[in-house]
Amino acid sequence: MADQQAQDPVFQIQRVYLKDLSLEQPNSPAILLEQEQPTVDIQLGVDAQPVAEGIFEITVAATVQTKIGDKTVFLVEAKQAGIFEIRHLPEEQMGAILGIACPQIVYPYLRGNVADVIQRGGFPPVHLAEINFQAMYEQQQAQAAGQAAPSLAQ
Repeated sequence: MADQQAQDPVFQIQRVYLKDLSLEQPNSPAILLEQEQPTVDIQLGVDAQPVAEGIFEITVAATVQTKIGDKTVFLVEAKQAGIFEIRHLPEEQMGAILGIACPQIVYPYLRGNVADVIQRGGFPPVHLAEINFQAMYEQQQAQAAGQAAPSLAQ
C-alpha cells in the first residue's frame, strides 16, 4: 500500500510570487497632456524551468507598452512565477502540465499586478485579456515541429 502511495501523481502549488515588475514613464509629464489615444501593445510569454527533482518554476511574463506616435507613454514589464511540485505523471503529460495547467494558475496573479501597477502609475488600468494557454501551447508545439522538420530533410 505504501508503494502505491509513493507512485501516486502529485501536483501541488508550493508558492506563487511576483518575480519582476517595472514601470517606466520616459516621456512624463509632457506626454500626459496629449489628447490623442495611445496604442497598446501586449506581449506574453511562458517559461518553465526545473528547480529540483519534481519541482518546477513556471514564469508568465507580460510586456505592456503604450505609445502616442513613436513616443512611449508607459512601459510595464512583469514576471509572475509559481513553484509547482509535479511528480509521477506520465512524461507525455508533462509538456501540457507545464505549458497549460501551471500558466493558467499563475496568470490571474499577473493580470492583477499589471492592472494595479498601471493604475498606480496614474493611468486607467489595462486589463490583460483571458488567455487560452492550450491554444498557445499547441501553436508553440506546431512551430517547434515545423522548425524541426526542415533540419530532418537536410
